[in-house]
Amino acid sequence: MKIDVLTLFPGMFAGPLDESIIKRARDAGLMDLQLHQLRDWTHDRHKTVDDRPFGGGPGMLLKPEPIFEAVESLARENTRVILLSPSGRKFDQSIARELARQDHLLFVTGHYEGFDERIREALADDELSVGDYVLTNGALPAMVVIDAVTRLLPGALGDDASSQDESFSHGLLEYPQYTRPAEFRGMKVPEMLLSGNHAEIAKWRAEQAWLRTKERRRDLMGEA
Repeated sequence: MKIDVLTLFPGMFAGPLDESIIKRARDAGLMDLQLHQLRDWTHDRHKTVDDRPFGGGPGMLLKPEPIFEAVESLARENTRVILLSPSGRKFDQSIARELARQDHLLFVTGHYEGFDERIREALADDELSVGDYVLTNGALPAMVVIDAVTRLLPGALGDDASSQDESFSHGLLEYPQYTRPAEFRGMKVPEMLLSGNHAEIAKWRAEQAWLRTKERRRDLMGEA
């Protein structure tokens, strides 16, 4: 998979994209990730990327010219162009799986008061939000989406089964998990997990996932 990120703050990505699973995926050639400074597609001496909104109002909007030029320079025939902004559809695990099947993702990160609407209308294939809150810019949301997508790429986790029973993989939160010691400060691992009966363990885990989801995230079950 190829991933390009168009941003005003490429320095924010240093660290999160150079560690752990993302680093291993990049080193293994599973993902080609490139960061691009939006100002590189400006042509004035101030490298202007924003301007005041028509009709008045607070803040500044990202101008169409540099973003159009950048996207047209970076995009290929099979590129999916994604804006990161609070106005997008809410990102979840099903969207992560959807994106993991793409060949080329181009993330355009928002800033200031957002994008000139013509960017949405003519350039974007999708628009994503990581939640119902406002962040300073789209860099952190882009990192979140890239992380979630990367771990779904075949080979990224070492054992691809690791991603199959996680939270949200089946529309539920993950069941409780335990490791050694079997007893710690008076707290014991459920006897079922020590039984060796894999069929009953699978049944217990399914029940626990359902109960945890019902208690904490009834919205995932279609309940208010």
